[in-house]
Amino acid sequence: MKTLWHGLSFPVRASVLLQLAALPAVLVPGAWPWVVFWIVLQHGVLSIAGTIPRSTLLGPNRTTIDDPSAVALTFDDGPDPEVTPQVLDVLERRGVKATFFLIGERASLHPKLVSQIVAAGHGVENHTQHHSSWFCTYTLKQLRRECMTAQQAICDAGAPAPTRFRAPAGVRSPWLQPVLSQMGLELTSWSRRGFDTSQRDPGRVLRRLTQGLSAGEILLLHDGNAATTDDGEPMVLKVLEPLLDQIEAMNLTARQLKHGANEA
Repeated sequence: MKTLWHGLSFPVRASVLLQLAALPAVLVPGAWPWVVFWIVLQHGVLSIAGTIPRSTLLGPNRTTIDDPSAVALTFDDGPDPEVTPQVLDVLERRGVKATFFLIGERASLHPKLVSQIVAAGHGVENHTQHHSSWFCTYTLKQLRRECMTAQQAICDAGAPAPTRFRAPAGVRSPWLQPVLSQMGLELTSWSRRGFDTSQRDPGRVLRRLTQGLSAGEILLLHDGNAATTDDGEPMVLKVLEPLLDQIEAMNLTARQLKHGANEA
């Protein structure tokens, strides 16, 4: 319990204490509606914070890298037996290393592909076991199981133990940070995404990724669950090379996240 408490962010701990302190007020005649309002308000603030991928209210959350000459390139939701090999081919041809946040059950289904990612020198990190849309509603026990099972599945598939974690869609609950702290994982989100899982216009995806782009940003694309263009091509394959071209034109380099909690 002590470990759980200290794993919570300061705003979450303060919220819990304030809610507990307010409970005796329900004994005061006429005060209980205000107590309920206060508790609901705090729960609402924390819930909203959990829906904002770049929020740090619920705990540490890396959204940038400390590199004045580079951006970090990351891919989510793989490995995908059709798309991931083609992404790897593009990266190899361009001499670029990236970080892949893998879903544990997919890593178990495609261990050779995981080994291929690692052999090519790319980073492999934890993106939950099942990538459930309900992840942010999980209990503490469910969160531990989801994160730990994915960690083991990725290792069993031949990758080094992940040191980073990314929540599905970046949405999370206040109880996630204690789990990550216990596992030695750093929550890593992004500063920019192209919505390549839903957008069918490559131009719009590319603009979202590059308009105003600056050094130190973390870019999010998807080699799994990728949308397709009108001609049936996976969106990530349509925009990846133009994205790398524009990054080079900005005198920046694309690189992977460092493996470990310290990113510089």
